[in-house]
Amino acid sequence: MTRQSNPRRRLLLFVIALFGTAVIAGAPSPAGLSTRGQFALATMFFAGLLWVTGAFPLAVTALSIPILLTVFGVYADLDEALVGFADHLIFLFIAGFMLANALQKYDIDRRIALWMMSVMGSSPRRLVLAVMLATAFLSMWVSNTATAAMMTPIALGVLSQVLGRENVEAASETVDDTDVTATDGGIAAPDEFSNIQVSMLLGTAYAASVGGVGTLIGTPPNAVLASQLNEILGYEIGFAQWLIIGVPIVAITLPVVWYVLTYVLYPPQVEDVSDARKQARRYLAEEGELSPRGKRVAAIFTATAFLWVLGGLGDFLGPYLPSAWAVTLFGGEGTSVFGVEGHQGILYYVVVGLLSIPALVLADTMEWDDLVDIDWVTILLFGGGIALADALATTGATEWIADSVFTSLTGAPIVLVVGAVVLLVIFLTEMTSNTATATIIIPILISIGGVFAATLGLTDVAAAVFLSVSGAIAASFAFALPVATPPNAIVFGSGYLKQSQMMRAGVILNLLMTAILTGLIWLLFRFVWPHVLW
Repeated sequence: MTRQSNPRRRLLLFVIALFGTAVIAGAPSPAGLSTRGQFALATMFFAGLLWVTGAFPLAVTALSIPILLTVFGVYADLDEALVGFADHLIFLFIAGFMLANALQKYDIDRRIALWMMSVMGSSPRRLVLAVMLATAFLSMWVSNTATAAMMTPIALGVLSQVLGRENVEAASETVDDTDVTATDGGIAAPDEFSNIQVSMLLGTAYAASVGGVGTLIGTPPNAVLASQLNEILGYEIGFAQWLIIGVPIVAITLPVVWYVLTYVLYPPQVEDVSDARKQARRYLAEEGELSPRGKRVAAIFTATAFLWVLGGLGDFLGPYLPSAWAVTLFGGEGTSVFGVEGHQGILYYVVVGLLSIPALVLADTMEWDDLVDIDWVTILLFGGGIALADALATTGATEWIADSVFTSLTGAPIVLVVGAVVLLVIFLTEMTSNTATATIIIPILISIGGVFAATLGLTDVAAAVFLSVSGAIAASFAFALPVATPPNAIVFGSGYLKQSQMMRAGVILNLLMTAILTGLIWLLFRFVWPHVLW
């Protein structure tokens, strides 16, 4: 989420943040909270207020965190405060962003989307589903922002064939913010948008957000979770482990979103979409045959994804290999084939991701200027978030917050606890970026694991993993406001959608997804996650 701030508003919010930080830092220390913990909380207030209000760019606020932590003396020197910016998962995301750049450079992602629409778009609802499936699949590997930015013009091009380009453009030019009324036909009247426009554009945005849940690199909250579990608990979620968590979530929630949009809220009322399929096929034909360099990129991407999955199968494949090779490939404490004790494993998912970058260069597909154009804002936000989470954990501040705020839920039914977490995170994400929400809330959820361990019937670590995973998943399900997620903002900014339409669909889906995610997370927790996460 990006908000425009005028200089006076920015200065005012900065002064408020400084004043609140000073008050928290200078107040008498509450019982059970160390002085350093109090300073860490003051830093969290400063960063949280600026993140939520958007007074500063997210990355600028993130860079202020190690400065404050050092000024307050939470860390003895700046080097310790900057350790979070070198976290291994940051480099996984750098590799993922660079790999996504390669897919985009050769229009491989666009080809996938057009192919799915040309094959599946035999009816209005299936056409919307094809767009959503393509968007969700791409969002598992490419950032949801980039996916939405690429898919929105494709969707609009297809819509122009369904509705007639003149009707699409006329509707966008005359739209205002009055409430939409139901259409009685497929073509938009001059003062409203047709249902198929609304369902397809909202479906594009929502699928980009939901699809990102599927993989560890699909959306920033997943990586925030993995990095903070590693920093706070020394617990690591692998790439294959996350697939077992994320793919079922996507597979169940995406069809629900599609059904609600196309059958309940905005059912398409056109019958013939043959022109749209033809348009998708024309677009695909215009792409021509994939170039040799594009084919090499596709091969490297496929190999990387395969090795990411293979690297998570060490527990199953390791016993069938000589011990030295098992240690070398999958990691362990034994002797590797290189004759040294202990090894991270060549198939460790961060190593595999980083290896894909020189592979792209060796294959003569990417130059440095192509690779470096990535989302550095998110990278820096990760670093600041990890530094803040580590400071809160090492000073005991997150444990103090957990004991102070969440103790009232101790002994509550597990479904109520999960529902409260999901609803809280979705609500917070509507007001600020899902990455910032995850950065603030996940360390707290990790720390309350000990509070709810007995209630959940788990160890402290398992309870912390369970609750924080629930929060990370929920951070991708804010659908009501354009400012909630970049995909929402992108489709709203296209000018073919009213805020009232997004609000209507988003509020209903937020409530529905709270219930569905609560039940789904509980079922996965009972029957799947014990065999995967702990």
